[in-house]
Amino acid sequence: MRIHRDVLDPFLREVKLESRSPDDPVVVLHTPYPWELVGRGNYAAVFAHPDYPDVVVKLYAPGRPGWEQEVDVYRKLGQTRSFPVCYQAEPCFLVLTRIKGISLFDCLLYGIPIPPQVIEDVEEALEEARSKGLYPHDVHAKNVLMDQGRGYLIDVSDYYKNIPDSKWRDLRRAYYKFYLPLFKDRGWKIPLWVLDGVRKGYRYYIKLSRLFR
Repeated sequence: MRIHRDVLDPFLREVKLESRSPDDPVVVLHTPYPWELVGRGNYAAVFAHPDYPDVVVKLYAPGRPGWEQEVDVYRKLGQTRSFPVCYQAEPCFLVLTRIKGISLFDCLLYGIPIPPQVIEDVEEALEEARSKGLYPHDVHAKNVLMDQGRGYLIDVSDYYKNIPDSKWRDLRRAYYKFYLPLFKDRGWKIPLWVLDGVRKGYRYYIKLSRLFR
């Protein structure tokens, strides 16, 4: 599904975003009506229009790289069950399937049970990506979505990086070792400060482990 130029062109002229640091989410200074900001990453932001509920526009901030590589990743993925499909790609933006659902991070925050099927869906999707010559990277609780008990992935922008990344492996291990026996079906909510503490602690652990390799 492509977005009509009469809708897309005014948005591209009026929207304002900037990336102040490659380590922090982009800053969106203006979102033209009736567009809605639905997500931000370190290099790009994602927007939706009410007349096109099944797609989103991912727009890269000025000066940030990665658009060409992400287009190539989507070309290799093609039509899949678990990943968005790229319908339109022009310099600095992509039109992608809008995958509905709740992130695993928010499931933990709000006490929503995560069934094993979600974890296994992600495993199968990552294996499919590898079979197509890609290198799943930066797969974590905020870019894995759950919808009706099934798992889906968003943000494949780093799947071209052929470098080790243990985030998903460690998350899957924590799910089976800690979450499944202790949290599933109990409806326990994990406070945001705890989740943020775990996230920051994990980043520190990764940095330390790299120093001592």
